Amino acid sequence: MIIQNLSKMERQKKIKEYLLKDPFLSDKKLAELFNFSVQTIRLDRLEMGIPEMRKRIIQVAKNTSSIDKVKSLKKEEIIGELIDIELGKNGIAILKTTKSMAFNRTGIIRSHYIFSLADSLAISIIDAEVALTGIARLSYKKPVYAGQTLVAKARVARKRSNKFLVSVHVKSNQKEVFTGKLIIFSVKDSSKKEGGINENSY
Repeated sequence: MIIQNLSKMERQKKIKEYLLKDPFLSDKKLAELFNFSVQTIRLDRLEMGIPEMRKRIIQVAKNTSSIDKVKSLKKEEIIGELIDIELGKNGIAILKTTKSMAFNRTGIIRSHYIFSLADSLAISIIDAEVALTGIARLSYKKPVYAGQTLVAKARVARKRSNKFLVSVHVKSNQKEVFTGKLIIFSVKDSSKKEGGINENSY
């Protein structure tokens, strides 16, 4: 839906309302919604003292550090920046892509970086000391180019014994670029053997 024929004051009021509801909206997406240039939206945002998307996302994070809640990974093992997490349920992480992650000729981000973001987030939300990925079903929807910011959301869709089915969606500029269904299993005691992962378990 494109919003048209608004005065500057009305436009800025609407922009603020949209960003309060969804801090993940980029200047580009807002420009499409309001049928104005990205520069105009950026100026509106700056006039209202609203920070860029990445800073907004960080601001909505909970006061308690999300990383401190993670049991299954160490801080340096998490890919991207963990924004919010509810152990055993869901989580959000972002990754600002760079040229070093991309193919030199095309500027397209190598797929393993996107998977690593999704995989580490999926493992992070498991409420266990040790969690490992057993099976992954992946779908890359659109190419991602260097400089784009990825927003990953993961949730535990199902749990059976020590096995978790985690659904992950990764977006850039509000467009889905990757989806994955990962079966993660927890290991409660490394000295004991755990049952193997069977794809038919789900």
